[in-house]
Amino acid sequence: MAQDNLSALLVKPKDLRLVQTPIPEIQEDEVLLRMDSVGICGSDVHYWQSGACGHFVLKEPMIMGHEAAGVVAKTGSKVKHLKVGDRVAIEPGVPCRYCDFCKTGRYNLCPDMVFCATPPVHGNLCRYYKQAGDFCYKLPDHVSMEEGAMLEPLAVGVHACRRAGVTTGHTILVLGAGPIGLMTMLSARAMGAAKVLITDVLQSRLDFAKQMGADHTLLVGKDSNEADLVKKVHEILGCHPDVSFDASGVVSTVRLSLLATKSGGKALMVGMGSPEVAVPLAGAVAREVDILGIFRYVNEYPIALSMVASGQVNIKPLVTHHFDLEQTLEAYETARQGQGIKVMIHVQPRNTNNPVKF
Repeated sequence: MAQDNLSALLVKPKDLRLVQTPIPEIQEDEVLLRMDSVGICGSDVHYWQSGACGHFVLKEPMIMGHEAAGVVAKTGSKVKHLKVGDRVAIEPGVPCRYCDFCKTGRYNLCPDMVFCATPPVHGNLCRYYKQAGDFCYKLPDHVSMEEGAMLEPLAVGVHACRRAGVTTGHTILVLGAGPIGLMTMLSARAMGAAKVLITDVLQSRLDFAKQMGADHTLLVGKDSNEADLVKKVHEILGCHPDVSFDASGVVSTVRLSLLATKSGGKALMVGMGSPEVAVPLAGAVAREVDILGIFRYVNEYPIALSMVASGQVNIKPLVTHHFDLEQTLEAYETARQGQGIKVMIHVQPRNTNNPVKF
């Protein structure tokens, strides 16, 4: 095995370097992966620019990357469902498996979660990465490595929709047409939502959302009147939304999700914003609007993979920019500037590990 393990190491805020790191040694329940595709998430940009994302703070150098797919290069003795050469999507968070949260099926809340590229844990934007075998999912031949990497943000959307109980006939409001908002919209559609309205501050993103299946779009300006926006949402949909998903995290969209949702409906907080937000809570409580938080995903990777493999969800168009590992800084700058939708870094030349060319 070649000793090249070029890795994207965040030394400190605004200091991202490509350096060689040791190829990891695997345990009996782990696999060594030759990385292929790694997407850039908003959290990655936050760490790069400010050294923090929410209450997670960078205190020492960290390898970036958590939206990823790779090829099995070596298996531990206890890994029976995978073999060398298998193409896999990588669920980036491995829980302890022993606490009450893990045992009751909510392992995303495990206090001892080891999550890629979340301080102090290294990520997988490198040539070789090791992962627990049971958190790697074999990809069918017709699913590309890029789609495998994109299962991570799709799983967030699936988790949000499952937690909201989205089902046939529901009317949906999605606030924010970035990758997570779009993934949530696609998940809601796949689960039977009858009508979806998505909002954003950029018309280009709304145009893209329309192409991806949104029934309605609404451009929101910085000076938009809140009451007028609520009225506009109801007029466009012809009713109050059963479920609202805030995929932005900014104060204005959090507020709008609570104000626009129908009485007895659900408002899901998917985006990560400021630690404290002023919201019209009393009105939402009086109307029995359920306010639910979303943190990553739990048991949703197999569902997300099934949606993609069956054709229920088409996530290919969301990848709008492609870069090689050696172009990581350029890729991160592209993501920081908000160009396109999803920026993908190819650790190996694109299509190297796809049975068919995508």
